[in-house]
Amino acid sequence: MAYILVVDDEEKMRHLLSILLEKNGHQTARARDGREAFEMVQSTPFDMVITDIKMPRMDGTELLNKIKAQDLSCPVVFITAFATVESAVETMRQGAADYITKPFEEDQILLAVERTLKLSRILAENRELRQNLEKLAEDHNIVYQSDQMSRIVELASKVAKTDSAVLITGESGTGKELIARFIHFESVRSKGRFVPVNCAAISSQLVESELFGHEKGAFTGADRKTQGKFEFASGGTLLLDEVGDLPLEAQAKLLRALEEKKIRRVGGNEEIDIDVRVICITNRNLTDLVQKGGFREDLFFRINVFPIHPPPLRERPADIAPLARYFLENMNDGPEIRLTPGAVRILKEYTWPGNVRELANAMERAVILSTDQGAITSETLSFLKSSGHSPLDENGFQLPSRGISLEALQKDIVRQALEISANNQTTAARLLGLTRAKFRVLMKQTIE
Repeated sequence: MAYILVVDDEEKMRHLLSILLEKNGHQTARARDGREAFEMVQSTPFDMVITDIKMPRMDGTELLNKIKAQDLSCPVVFITAFATVESAVETMRQGAADYITKPFEEDQILLAVERTLKLSRILAENRELRQNLEKLAEDHNIVYQSDQMSRIVELASKVAKTDSAVLITGESGTGKELIARFIHFESVRSKGRFVPVNCAAISSQLVESELFGHEKGAFTGADRKTQGKFEFASGGTLLLDEVGDLPLEAQAKLLRALEEKKIRRVGGNEEIDIDVRVICITNRNLTDLVQKGGFREDLFFRINVFPIHPPPLRERPADIAPLARYFLENMNDGPEIRLTPGAVRILKEYTWPGNVRELANAMERAVILSTDQGAITSETLSFLKSSGHSPLDENGFQLPSRGISLEALQKDIVRQALEISANNQTTAARLLGLTRAKFRVLMKQTIE
């Protein structure tokens, strides 16, 4: 099914084309002229446009030129009663996907739509690849100076040359997804898609559909056949983030897919071959989960072919200042902002429970708070000094002799957990050793 915009100044023609297309399973929208159509195309991602050439206000040729100028990647098919060989050649030279003359047969329209939709899919894939490459230029830089991260990058470079499964473990905010992207773009699969899936964010009832796809009518609401992430990532890399949160039933089917390199859509019987490299990420201890029965041991061995464990930021202090400067450089459009020696000392003394993600958030906050436009000072970072280290030591929490406000402490802890986790409630819950449900109750009690 495609979403097609029909443009014609004759209401009868708009109605005729819409009925024809909808009868064949497509969805349509209508515009009376090129100006109205251009406004719609700018706000709605149509799969293609079918338009008359001669229209008042803005004709079809001008509409095509405007679509091309905005790089909207929406193929255009012209329909006109005024056709010559010369006009057809000129139209195609200008960039139209196809050209149909009135009066036309139904088969002519449907054939043109089929050809154009193939072009539309190619344009969409090219656009996605270009966006991936742009993201690579922004995010592919792994900033480090420490020996610990040098070893991690070396491991990632070596495994990138193979097709082995990779398991990246570590605390939240240590750059696990960045390392996964690095592996993908350094591999022979770099021209394919990099498809991340957050397993913790998918409803347990929809996990299988999300990963393997489903057939039309497989369940309530399945009004059409849908491709799963394994098929969508074919030829590229599938990243399973928070893999430890997969339900056991889905784990069994994931294991089968990895071992047999075949999947079956929900509600379907056909086995579909898959060609995808799988990288898994988790901040949970899968060994403990296996022992507790929360994660399949056979799946753990299957995904743990090549483990990589980026260390937390507190264990690689040599990376703190370079990372802070990198974040400052990327978030500042004005003159360079430097870190004073006092600021660097504060950054290195802090324990960074939220790791690199927390450091990025701290630099953004420091830029906002900075009174000296050219520098981040120790005074600017006073919010880190006041946070201090974790209130827990080997003997547990130390209650001050003057006492505390438990309500205020809970509220502050919840706020910090949400800030460190970038408002991801599942991650925030883990920082506090709670289930997501218990964290939501605590959050409701202290914040809402």
